Amino acid sequence: MPMHTKPLQTNPTKSLPLIDARRLLIRCLLAVSTLAFALLAVGCADTSYYLQSVGGHLKMLQAARPVDQWLLDDAVEPALKQRLELAQRIRRFAVSDLGLPDNASYQRYADLQRRAVVWNVVAAPELSLTLKTWCFPVAGCVSYRGYFSEADAQGLAAHLKAQGLEVSVYGVPAYSTLGWLNWAGGDPLLNTFIGYPEGELARMIFHELAHQVLYVKDDTLFNESFSTAVERLGGERWLAAHGSPQARLSTHSSMPGDGSFAPC
Repeated sequence: MPMHTKPLQTNPTKSLPLIDARRLLIRCLLAVSTLAFALLAVGCADTSYYLQSVGGHLKMLQAARPVDQWLLDDAVEPALKQRLELAQRIRRFAVSDLGLPDNASYQRYADLQRRAVVWNVVAAPELSLTLKTWCFPVAGCVSYRGYFSEADAQGLAAHLKAQGLEVSVYGVPAYSTLGWLNWAGGDPLLNTFIGYPEGELARMIFHELAHQVLYVKDDTLFNESFSTAVERLGGERWLAAHGSPQARLSTHSSMPGDGSFAPC
């Protein structure tokens, strides 16, 4: 996983117009209904985990505003506006040149006031390369478990260590809802990665959009490999066509062995 850059901090003070507030409320209610159905499908065994997932995602949706609103807000720092404008150019390139989905994702931005959107827990038996997996109603079985609270992630880590497993907890700058929640506003741009260097920002957006194109249930390795291939090829094309010489040089020097993005 690449090193995190320092997020750009903003404190916009303008409130949402009434019509946008109503739309957001409707989206949140629809999202709650959809996710509540998922809770019923899995029963009571792991309800607390799903509730934190629902609550964390809804808080992110509530914090997100259309990029155009941020650009028109006088309280927003010019540096952030420049990054948002760059992200929108990258987003348009993703559609026009890479054939990635043209939908609501990455048309909004949220400042979460923290360094990661979620914290993933991974675990394996001692000296083993086989990761523990967790299974979910829609996504299938994956080799990590994400929490919106770092403390909750560390709590699970401690529990797994007590069982004799080797455990790691790491912050994730973005995750994909696979396009299933585009009707609710989609996946937003976040402060956790908006400050990335140009090449990495492009790769991040391409990577997450690629998950919306193809996702194979129960196959984390394939899903991440596919999205990584799209991000790298797309990132090279973006930099060749639009990147500054400095951005091309910086990305080229960081590519070998960088490990790309961790599962998200």
